[in-house]
Amino acid sequence: MSDIGAFFRLMGAGASLVRADALMPRELDPYLPAGPRLAAGVLRLFSGRAGRTGRPGERLARVLETLGPAGIKLGQLMSTRADIFGDQFASDLSHLKDRLDPFPLDLARREIERSLGHPPERLFASIEPAIAAASIAQAHPATLLDGRKVAVKVLRPGIEVRVARDSATLALAARLLERFVPPARRLEPRALVETVVRSLELELDLRLEAGGAAELKDVMARDGQISAPAVVWPGVGKRVLTLEWAAGSPLSDPAALDLPGLDRRSVALKLVRAFLHQALDHGVFHADLHEGNLFVTAPEGLVAVDFGIIGRLSAGERRYLAEILWGFINRDYDQVARAHFAAGYVPADQSMALFAQALRSVGEPIVGAAADSVSMGRLLTQLFEITAVFQMRLRPELVLLQKTMVAVEGVARRLDPTLSMWDAARPVVQAYIARELSPLAKVRDYAEDILAALRAIAKLAQQEPQPPVIVTPPAKSHPFAWFVLGALVAAAGALLARAFTVLG
Repeated sequence: MSDIGAFFRLMGAGASLVRADALMPRELDPYLPAGPRLAAGVLRLFSGRAGRTGRPGERLARVLETLGPAGIKLGQLMSTRADIFGDQFASDLSHLKDRLDPFPLDLARREIERSLGHPPERLFASIEPAIAAASIAQAHPATLLDGRKVAVKVLRPGIEVRVARDSATLALAARLLERFVPPARRLEPRALVETVVRSLELELDLRLEAGGAAELKDVMARDGQISAPAVVWPGVGKRVLTLEWAAGSPLSDPAALDLPGLDRRSVALKLVRAFLHQALDHGVFHADLHEGNLFVTAPEGLVAVDFGIIGRLSAGERRYLAEILWGFINRDYDQVARAHFAAGYVPADQSMALFAQALRSVGEPIVGAAADSVSMGRLLTQLFEITAVFQMRLRPELVLLQKTMVAVEGVARRLDPTLSMWDAARPVVQAYIARELSPLAKVRDYAEDILAALRAIAKLAQQEPQPPVIVTPPAKSHPFAWFVLGALVAAAGALLARAFTVLG
């Protein structure tokens, strides 16, 4: 899509928000300073009938639904944060999760046949109309020939073209933001858009989602907090994914919270700890944990579906996350500061002491506060605002992590408004710290460094050309051999000394 087309699409999105009075809604007037209030009044002159009917959340939801997958994803995230936007606003956006208009069953059957390469009857005894329709795909209940109940996910026809248009529009918006809004450059909007676009592209090949679903099912089984349905591989194609049926009620259904015997607090704890186990212990996590993708059964069963977006963290990123959470839990702001500097997220020319002081201003207000008034999502927002002073730049690899943490907290708070996210996180983070950052773990890391150094030196020595036997007397040592031996001993000695320094 050309930049000209993307520009007009971007302008169209802005115009839609203005017409619906969803850009600076009239309900915000009492809270706006004089200047912004005047600008909002001017914009409101161009609002249409849609801007005069419904609540702010309803008006915004109508616009986001017309903006394609990117707009819908934004609405999904906002709908999980009733603690920030209010219960009514979040509820008005909630239908964006999985209750969009579905496409016809006949069309879905043709998509299945085209993707699997054979008529659906060769695998399915029956396929029912869609029970959930989202921005990219919809889900159909079905029964296999062997009698098992399954869910069949089918991509929307033509969705690839829609995603391509959305991606081009987002890319243009990011470039304009970087060029004309200097304070936004530290957010690295282009890198952020690339991350979002890449995740949307991956969602367009359901074979990849099948692989992710199988991987996360194994990961979840190790921790026992949450489960995932098994993949039915004969029913997997580029545009079709078949999973065993997920038992329970979707959390997007308000009635799910009132299931007889449901332990809402236990389910909330399981959700938070499952996410942290995945991110910290395994470096791979379900990155789309909104209510429409979570099913509950009494008393505390929790099943996740829809594995189109999977986040991954390197060992260094996992360590950074653990040290930050542990530092805030224990009010050790020096540790949090060291984690930022060690990860390279704050430039080395900044003052670590001043940065720790700024972190204290974020963390101390949560000490002793009531559980329902402490938000991990808000803390992350405040942290990011303060770190702007220290030229900290947004790390694209952490975008999905932060987005998922915000969504998980929103769902957990809906289940149990009194839940302390910090108390829920403590045992998982503490176990990671004890396992990965203890003195013994550091010695293990140093030992691995020693082995890596020895292998590198040995490989280097093997690459040195050997002189012919008839020229070099056997009793005479090659000078390079002494160099290799000396380097090997020096490297091993230095690393061992470092390890023993940690122990002692």
